[in-house]
Parts: sequence; structure tokens; C-alpha cells
Amino acid sequence: MRMYDIIQRKRDKHQLTDEEIRYFVKGYTDGSIPDYQAAALLMAIFLNGMTDHETSVLTLAMAQSGDMIDLSAVNGITVDKHSTGGVGDKTSLIVAPCVASLGFKVAKMSGRGLGHTGGTVDKLESIPGYRTSLDRQEFIDNVNRIGIALVGQSGNLAPADKKIYALRDVTATIDCLPLIVSSIMSKKIAAGSQNILLDVKVGTGSFTPKLEDAVILAQKMVDTGKLAGRNIAALITNMDVPLGNAIGNSMEIIEACEILKNKGPSDLREVCVELSAYMVSLCTQDSYENCRRKVLQSLMDGSAFEKFRQLVSAQGGDVAFIDNTDKFKKAFYTHDVLSSHSGYISSMDTANIGRVSLMLGAGREKKEDSIDFDAGIYIHAKTGDSIKKGQLLATLYTNRKHVLPDAENEYLSSLTFSENLPPPQKLIYQIVK
Repeated sequence: MRMYDIIQRKRDKHQLTDEEIRYFVKGYTDGSIPDYQAAALLMAIFLNGMTDHETSVLTLAMAQSGDMIDLSAVNGITVDKHSTGGVGDKTSLIVAPCVASLGFKVAKMSGRGLGHTGGTVDKLESIPGYRTSLDRQEFIDNVNRIGIALVGQSGNLAPADKKIYALRDVTATIDCLPLIVSSIMSKKIAAGSQNILLDVKVGTGSFTPKLEDAVILAQKMVDTGKLAGRNIAALITNMDVPLGNAIGNSMEIIEACEILKNKGPSDLREVCVELSAYMVSLCTQDSYENCRRKVLQSLMDGSAFEKFRQLVSAQGGDVAFIDNTDKFKKAFYTHDVLSSHSGYISSMDTANIGRVSLMLGAGREKKEDSIDFDAGIYIHAKTGDSIKKGQLLATLYTNRKHVLPDAENEYLSSLTFSENLPPPQKLIYQIVK
């Protein structure tokens, strides 16, 4: 078998065989296929697409290119969640303990933030002492003992995806549906959970700004997961507006704690309740309404917050910071962003607001960049709010004083004002099964 022939077949719009796809994934992962040939195939896929069958074979081959996490030693029903990424999206910090408090096993591997989207691992590492790297036995033991573990992705989890994604990033082939599906689902399948809920974001802060594209992506991922034998569904959620009020690592931990204490912003709370309820429903086949009631009870009676405390303690974190979030260090510089307009906020460029948080130090442009856990944005006004000139819109937090003027200008440029009240925002669009 020759890589030349595989490239030619896809260039000429033919369906690749299972053996050809596996040959490509194995060869590119072990280095026997060079970047230039892999890039040629990726571009041919970008231009000519893949069938559902091809996509599922590619996904499984990528999942099997490294460690496949075996959760058979976990006593109970395993469930996982994956978000396609957004701004202020700290849902995993809330949803995982909610679901675990109801008796299900959440063995979750999460990623780091890159670009305008934040990463769960970075947020957890803002808790002093919290270990995001556990060996396999401790990972399984924690899940069995307290029902939950939240760690960073294994160094050898779907290594084919790491190589292919890096190549896509520099060859203008990121925006390709079968490659997006295989990238996301290969990691979820390798992570081992039998039940998976996908949180597919749509809007200006997501990778799918249009609802119809988000629905297609969700359906493709669900279908691929089912072909791999997983019990899976997807929820389409709004990312036209940052989720919650806090953007930034320790700031998002603080806000997650507020929700787990049955407080906090209503939009974040509602999305987390919905995600948790659908995860429980996947595990039990119970009605969504019953599952929602159980989730709400876990927030009201404190069991979800207690589960988060157990998680932090089990992974070496200082629980005192969870009990009293005032202990988190604050950024040295703060700056209030005031409105120069009166009227309604009619829209927000959520991705650009995420980029403002990068300027402040809360994220990374490249994987090797360091993160300032103290930096971030607290949003005081969002789409649909009535604003008067001079009113407080947001507060910026940073240890980089020199970036504040540009960060303020960028934040203001992210907002659009109108004299008329905009239509109400939907938080949840639909469920895809």
C-alpha cells in the first residue's frame, strides 16, 4: 500500500477503504508518512469530504493510536461530558460533581485552554496543590471511592489526533467536519466512558457560529459515537454571550463554587442543570424531568458542593480555598470599563472578549505559553441589558498594567448597542440523539 495512491483516490473523490485509513493513521503517528503527504491527504479530505463510515473508521483508528483507557475496574455506571469550547465555560467544574453526587462515576480527562477558549485543567490548577496528573491506579481508585476524578489528558491519549491537529492548524484544514468529528470523538472514545454527553456550542464565541452547522456537527459526532458502541447525545447551547459573569481561571473556580452553593448567575446555573440532567438521563433512561429534579436537589442540599470538596481534597488541592474563595489571590491591577453609550446591548462578540482575557494573561496563544491564574474579566452587563452612559460594563483584572488601555478598547469594540431591546437569548437550542 502506498500513501501516494491513497492521496490520489481521495483527490479523485473516491471513498477510502478501512485499511487505507488505518494505514494513514498508523504511518503518520509512527513517522513513516511525512508531513507533506499527510497534508496533501488532509487537503483532499477538506475539499472532498468523507462518508459517515470513513469518518467512523478514522475516529476509531485515531482513538486506538495510543492508550485506550480501560474503565472496567470502575464499579458503577461511567459517564463523561465534552464541550466544543467557549468563553466563561466552566460547566465541567459544576456538572461533574453534580452528577457524581447522584451516584454515577465521572472519570473525566480535560484539556488546556488555547486561543480564546478556556481549559478545565488550567482552571483546576489555579487551586493551590491540585494535581491534574494521576497515575492510572489512583485515577481509578478515586473514581471508585468518591465517584469522580478530573485530570489532564494522558500524554499518549489519541497521539494521532495531536499530530494531525497540529498539521491541520498550519495547513488551513481546521474547518473540516469529518476532521473535527474525528478529533473530538477519538479522545472521548479513548477516554473509556460508556455514556457521553456532548455540549456543542453555537454562536460568536464558538467554532460553529451558525445553528445549522452546530446541529450537523452534533449529529455527526453522535452517529460516530454510536458506531463505536457508546450511549451518546448532544446538547446545543448558546455561546453568543459569555457563560456566567467570570472569565479567567481562579475567577471561574470562584463562580463554579457559587453555583455549587446554589447561588451564582442564572444563565450558568441553568445550562449546568440541563447538562447534568441529560447526563443522568443517559445513564438511567429515566425521564429528563425526574433527572432535573434530582440535579436541583443536589444543588439545594449541598451534596454537589460536598462532592467538589471531596474531588479537590482527593487530588491534593487546598479545600480551604473552596470553602472560602476570598483566599484566592487577586490580580495586582483592576480597571473598570464604562459605557460611552446609552441604550441596550444588542450583541457581544464573545470570541473577541475571550481574546481580551488573553491580553490580560488569562489564556495562551501557543501551547507553551504560561498562564496568569489571577487575570480575567468580570462582566457586569450582557446582551439585552439596558445601559446608561458611564455605567459599569466590566472589570478587567491583570498583572500586566501596560495592556489595560488596549484591553479596554478591545472590550468596548466587542459590544454593539441599540435603541431597541434585542430578542431574548436562548440558552439551550435542542438535544440531538
